[in-house]
Amino acid sequence: MESLGNIDIYLFDQIVRGRIQPGMSLLDAGCGSGRNLAYFLKQRYEVFAIDEARQAVAAAVALRNELHPALPVSNFRVEPLESCSLADESVDFVISSAVLHFARDTEHFDAMLAQMIRVLRPKGVLFCRTASIIGLETLSRRMERQSDRRFRLPDGSLRYVVDEAQLLDRTRKIPGTLLDPLKTTVVQGQRSMTTWVLSKD
Repeated sequence: MESLGNIDIYLFDQIVRGRIQPGMSLLDAGCGSGRNLAYFLKQRYEVFAIDEARQAVAAAVALRNELHPALPVSNFRVEPLESCSLADESVDFVISSAVLHFARDTEHFDAMLAQMIRVLRPKGVLFCRTASIIGLETLSRRMERQSDRRFRLPDGSLRYVVDEAQLLDRTRKIPGTLLDPLKTTVVQGQRSMTTWVLSKD
C-alpha cells in the first residue's frame, strides 16, 4: 500500500478494475503536489502533469526526481488547464481530481473539459472528481450563489457545482460513454463530490 502514496481512493478503484494498464500514458490535469502520481511514477508510466501553480509543479517534479528520473522533466508544465499544451490525442487516461470545481463559470468549465478531451486518444478514459449539487438539493436555496453555478457551500468553500443533467449532457456532446454510473459522496450535508468516469468515443 505504501507504493500507492496518498492516491485518491476512487482513482485507486480504477487501477484495481484494470482501466489503467502498464504501457498507458496519462495526464494529471491539475496535479497539485502530485498526490495521485506516486504509484504511476514508481511503475514507470509515461506521466504528464500540469498545474497553474508553479510551486505545485515543482513538488510534482521533485516526486518525479525521486521515483522516475528517466521521465522527461518537460512532461511537467506550469500552465492553466484551459491552455493545456499537450498534443492532440496524446494520452490514454486523464485524471481530474478536485479541479473542475474551481471553474469561474460554465464557459471556463467547458474550456477546461474541452482540453482534457482533446488530449485523450479515442477510447481513452477521463476520470473526474468534482463538487456537485447532487444530494444537496434541499440546501441549495440556502446556499449563497456567487455566479452561474458557483456557490458558497455549507462547509464554507466556494465551488462551481455540477448536477446530473449537466454531466450527462457533456458526456453526450463529447461524445463519450459512461463507464460507471455517476457516483456521489455527500459529507453530512456540508459538501458533495461526484465521480464521473467516461470513455471518449
